[in-house]
Amino acid sequence: MIHACSCPFHSRRLFTGLLAGSALAGSAFAQQPQPQEGVQGDVGRTSRFTKLVSAEQIEGAASQQYLSMLQQSHGKGALAKSDHPQVQRLRSIARRIIPFTPPWNGRAPKWKWEVNLLMAPEVNAFCMPGGKIAFYFGILQKLQLNDDEVAMIMGHEVAHALREHARERMGKQLATRGAIELGAALFGLGNVGRTAAEMGGQLLTLKFGREDETEADVVGLDLAARAGYDPGAGVTLWQKMMSASKGAPPQFLSTHPAGDTRIKDIQGKLAKVQPLYERAPKPEQRFAPPKAA
Repeated sequence: MIHACSCPFHSRRLFTGLLAGSALAGSAFAQQPQPQEGVQGDVGRTSRFTKLVSAEQIEGAASQQYLSMLQQSHGKGALAKSDHPQVQRLRSIARRIIPFTPPWNGRAPKWKWEVNLLMAPEVNAFCMPGGKIAFYFGILQKLQLNDDEVAMIMGHEVAHALREHARERMGKQLATRGAIELGAALFGLGNVGRTAAEMGGQLLTLKFGREDETEADVVGLDLAARAGYDPGAGVTLWQKMMSASKGAPPQFLSTHPAGDTRIKDIQGKLAKVQPLYERAPKPEQRFAPPKAA
């Protein structure tokens, strides 16, 4: 979602075999600092609240919740099969983006990335902690997204996971609400199985703040540009979003910055990410959006 894992999810199909990571910069450049490119200098440190929640536990809970949703959706026939053209499209784009994730999160190379398509009409997408990605068919069909626009959404959602926004929000909840029982369990004093279920349930209803959304927009632009997708598509994407919702954001975007504000912010970052896009290898294959309803 141009939001991240904050909406109710249905289920998806496991994608195994998607490799996450590529080698970082060569050792020949390690001796002398290189100028910072893209938007990395514009993004602050990870919030201190993330330290209140274990990364391993939140990723484990997300994995369990994701698997449960996959199983439920499979039982309802709501998961697109691996040979579906739009599944192939999403996974192709993900394969290009994922190698650029390690600089944003040192855990990313170890994540078991998964990409699935939900055959549901919602205009939505998300990436859960640990690299669990899903798109709803509705967002592809209703907005008639081209590959560059899909990459903008995927980069945004992946950015939420990389920047650990869900972990941060849970940490803030522990700090501000004094969740004693959950806190004790998180630190090994309670029922681990029950805690995983509680955390997974929170991931279904978690909503990100505007600062998180803005940060995900910025990091997502950088990721997509490095992967060879035109960052200018961030502008056309939001124009489509605003047009489809008649000026009001879809429900899953209700806490996000307004569309016109996002467009201006994206335009302000294009000069930094455009050079990344211009020299990046471009996708050899392009996919068409699904037929309009």
